[in-house]
Amino acid sequence: MSRRSWLSPSLFSPWLTLSLLLTVFCSLVVVAQVPPVDTEGHPWWQHAVFYEIYPRSFADSNNDGVGDLNGISSKMSYLRDLGVDAIWITPCYPSPQVDFGYDVADYENIDPMYGNLADFDHMVAEGRKHHVRVILDFVPNHTSDQHPWFQDSKSSRTAPHRDWYIWRDGKAPGQPPNNWISIFGGSAWTFDPTTNQYYYHFFYAQQPDLNWRNPAVEKVMLDTTRWWYKRGVSGFRLDAVDTLFEDPALHDNPVLPGVNKQGDPNEENQYNTNFPEVHKELQNLRKVADESGAVLIGETWTSNVAQLDRYYGQGGNELQMPMDFMFTMVNKLSPPEFRRQIAAVESAHGWPVFVISNHDIVRSYNRYGDGKNNDAISKLMGAFYLTLRGTPILYYGEEIGMENNDPARKEDVKDPIGRTGWPKEKGRDGERTPMQWNTGPNAGFSKKDPWLPVPPSYQTHNVATESKDSNSVLNLYKKVLALRHTNEALLEGNYTALNEDDLNVMCYLRSYKGKAVLVALNMSATPQKAAFDLSKQGFGRATLRSLIASPEASAKGNEVTLEPFGLLIAEVN
Repeated sequence: MSRRSWLSPSLFSPWLTLSLLLTVFCSLVVVAQVPPVDTEGHPWWQHAVFYEIYPRSFADSNNDGVGDLNGISSKMSYLRDLGVDAIWITPCYPSPQVDFGYDVADYENIDPMYGNLADFDHMVAEGRKHHVRVILDFVPNHTSDQHPWFQDSKSSRTAPHRDWYIWRDGKAPGQPPNNWISIFGGSAWTFDPTTNQYYYHFFYAQQPDLNWRNPAVEKVMLDTTRWWYKRGVSGFRLDAVDTLFEDPALHDNPVLPGVNKQGDPNEENQYNTNFPEVHKELQNLRKVADESGAVLIGETWTSNVAQLDRYYGQGGNELQMPMDFMFTMVNKLSPPEFRRQIAAVESAHGWPVFVISNHDIVRSYNRYGDGKNNDAISKLMGAFYLTLRGTPILYYGEEIGMENNDPARKEDVKDPIGRTGWPKEKGRDGERTPMQWNTGPNAGFSKKDPWLPVPPSYQTHNVATESKDSNSVLNLYKKVLALRHTNEALLEGNYTALNEDDLNVMCYLRSYKGKAVLVALNMSATPQKAAFDLSKQGFGRATLRSLIASPEASAKGNEVTLEPFGLLIAEVN
């Protein structure tokens, strides 16, 4: 359902009303694109800090219990003060909300629960005032089954949109075309009695896969990204990019031992993910993005760096920012494992992208925390991934130490994957709870009971309380982000691992044109000391000057003393 009519030439007729003229004028102001590079000639995204927002849960402006775009607009000054340069908003398009927006019913509009296109334009304008760009989540693999394209596609075998989706006869009566399993449980094929064929869905049955082998699908999706770029969007996070293509011959996937949390046989997705054609389409999406100086972030689940490397493309012509989820899979405080992962990513041909949480992953506060020192560990992890060479993507609430609030009963689960997989799979509700703004009712998120409950920890872990505490998680994030934006070694410097045989202290050097910053992180529950010989890096008689440190951390000469889970970021002199 296109919304391109807002740019139609008919709008400029002599009978155009004054209000419509004003609307067009405001829209044209929003359309103006920011330069694609900064003053030093870098792509703007390379020095930016990104911040993921789950719109249902960030800020509720109309007190209906669900967050909205005007709520996001109202928090732009907070985001800028934190040190955020761009926000990635998970899908806010019209949707039946079966998968909370990842089932899109109209790619060129806003779901009424979040507002409307005027609210979107206002949000982009507010972002520009505060130097915060807007990145949207783009869902290219599938639509909602309520999208007009699919409604037409299922109406008959000769419908204009029939070949926009993947329809096949069954193997035999009552049997799907092959053994492919949906990632959310059950067969990846659903029988539709209207035309007596099955349609394919990698995700829920209500999320039928688009047929990217059809040039008409490719064209409309590329045009959709152009439409949003003209509206002021600075890029897209591309959802599930590895699932765009499937084997036309529909070979069965190899079956692996055991069953998954939904009770289905484990499979290797050999014939329905990671086809070479994916890279051709990423190149096409990149060409369109380059027209506007926009960035493409990839949801790129890979098992090794060679796979991740391919997403950058030959000569860097695909994704500028494929996310390194292998980093998130280091689910314990282990310097050796983190070193191995960083070294692997450093060997790739593109710019690293680091993330430690998102809307599909248990919050880092829980994954790394030990139950006693979670705040110290949260600061440690913030100091860690925000000082590495690359671009970080924060998840909302990470900066205040938000924790998971998993449902205790099946009847409380909102996420469909939790309902189908309970009790082994509790779903993703726990990491999607409302942002904790203050100690008021519902953590200041809404005057009405929110769509998901906030955890009791909101009384201590919220923006208002932590803003007043110089030793809070929030203030540590602010300090590190402020340093990151101004320190040449952190902006431009190489990454060099130090003391690589140390099992407890993660330490590395960021160096640039004779300037250097040393980062030392005690990932153990006992006090640690570490001494550094930086002669190989050109700092033979180096001394350390503390820039940011935990309460008991200290530097003397070339030696660092760290309390349990202590941290120190120091300038090398």
